Amino acid sequence: MSEATRVVLSFPEGLSDWGRDQIDTERYRGYLRRVLEEPTVGDEREEFVDVGCCGDSLDLTFRVEAVEGGTRVGESTAVELVERAGDVEGGWRVQSAGGPTE
Repeated sequence: MSEATRVVLSFPEGLSDWGRDQIDTERYRGYLRRVLEEPTVGDEREEFVDVGCCGDSLDLTFRVEAVEGGTRVGESTAVELVERAGDVEGGWRVQSAGGPTE
C-alpha cells in the first residue's frame, strides 16, 4: 500500500463560519489524517467539530471526493476540504442533562 499524496473531502455548504474556522486548521487536518486510514471515493464519515461553548459538538459528515497517488493516508498526505451542496445534517451531542447519560 502506498501513501496518498492528496485526499479531497467535501462538507455541506450549510456549515457555519465558526465550524469552518474549526475545520480549516492544520490541527483538524492532522486529526483527519489519523482517522482516514484507507479512504475510497464516495465514503462518508461523521466527525465531530467543536462548536466552542458549553461542551457541545457538531457531528459533520465528510465525503471522500478524491484520493490521489496512493491508497493509504499518512502524515505527508495533503487533506483538501471543499464545499458540496447541502445543509449540515449531523446531529448535536450535548454533554448535559439532555445528552448521553452514561
